[in-house]
Amino acid sequence: MVTTAADMDRSTSFIRSQKRRFPLKVVLSYTFDWIVLVILALIALAFEFIQPNRRPFSLNDPNISFPFTEHETVPTWLLVILSIILPAALVAIVALLFVPGATVPKGTPHSLVWRRKLWELHVGWLGLALALVSAWFFTQGMKNMFGKPRPDLLARCIPDLDNMEKYVVGGFSGEDPLGRLYSAAICQQTSKSKLRDGFRSFPSGHSSLSAAGLVYLSLFLASKFAVTIPFVVPSADQNKPRDHAAFPSRGAKQTAHGQHNAQILSIRRQAAAPPIYLLAATLAPFCLSIFIAASRWWNFRHHGFDILFGYLMGLLCSVYSFRYYHLPIQRGAGWAWGARSSDRAFWAGVGRVGYVQEPEMSSLLGKPEQNSDGARRHNPDIPPPPMGPPPNQVSHRPTNRTMEYDAGYGNGGQFHDVEMQRMQ
Repeated sequence: MVTTAADMDRSTSFIRSQKRRFPLKVVLSYTFDWIVLVILALIALAFEFIQPNRRPFSLNDPNISFPFTEHETVPTWLLVILSIILPAALVAIVALLFVPGATVPKGTPHSLVWRRKLWELHVGWLGLALALVSAWFFTQGMKNMFGKPRPDLLARCIPDLDNMEKYVVGGFSGEDPLGRLYSAAICQQTSKSKLRDGFRSFPSGHSSLSAAGLVYLSLFLASKFAVTIPFVVPSADQNKPRDHAAFPSRGAKQTAHGQHNAQILSIRRQAAAPPIYLLAATLAPFCLSIFIAASRWWNFRHHGFDILFGYLMGLLCSVYSFRYYHLPIQRGAGWAWGARSSDRAFWAGVGRVGYVQEPEMSSLLGKPEQNSDGARRHNPDIPPPPMGPPPNQVSHRPTNRTMEYDAGYGNGGQFHDVEMQRMQ
């Protein structure tokens, strides 16, 4: 399908009509999202000052007999810089410098471009905050619930060996005192915070926070720089033998084997691997998160399972937080989801699909409603009539409102300008 000049003018007019601020209801709904995250972060911070459950331990357990490391490889202040400040700064740089990209039509108002930049920045930060707060909230709560001793607990505890019998709570009650379990009351440590932290081994907070912040950053960079495994977008053209031929203009008859080879040759030209330097750039935050998590092992702060579980929990938080606000990397062209509709800013309810107003059926069929131009002027949520094929034709292209151009590809190949859709 070739886009006509009328279609171009209609879409350009629609884009220009979108130069408006977000409705107050939508602004308030996203403000409330930030408020909820701040409340959860404050609750997680409060967990730090609550006495955790303190699991009884043996004075003969080698797993908790490691020395206390005074100088950590990645102290808490450095963790905050690497896992929170660094990702937030890079998200801002990418959103402000590389968005909206080279597909912006000429003549697009600068105010609309900056709206897109600020929206991508806002959603990028919101997803990062969701990942970090989720990981921190779950980690802090689980630390207090489980009360698992750290590998350096005995070094923190300084047990009262002269009065051991007073603190026995379990274990073998024979003559050998090595098989007995003691309560935390046996500890003579004067620093309450140091002793309290000795029972917060599971799960690892450094591991979960580093994975949440830095893996999210890796996903964000991969999305914006189109770093993904090459893939082929399904289309009806793949079933046409002439499009599979190595040299379509020669018109030679092909055997079944020859058609298969031609299909492979045709498919291989539809995608390519991204440059290695971009792959390295997207993997760098991921590698840094692994280093931070591993440092907790040689600093004797956590057991191996604590580190692995914490990292997997942070990884899960980063993935779902990214997908919560961003399109899939392979098919999203680097964009975040748009804003919620004004009438669904706080609630969608039963019977509605999602938080964006569905277009009218007449618009989906290419039949504009009566007085639709006037309605769109008063209700920017109403989309323009689609520029797809007539209703009696089947289209295998995506149903999103995208513009298609003949980009000079052979056999009328088409280019989807997803930016025209996302600039609304």
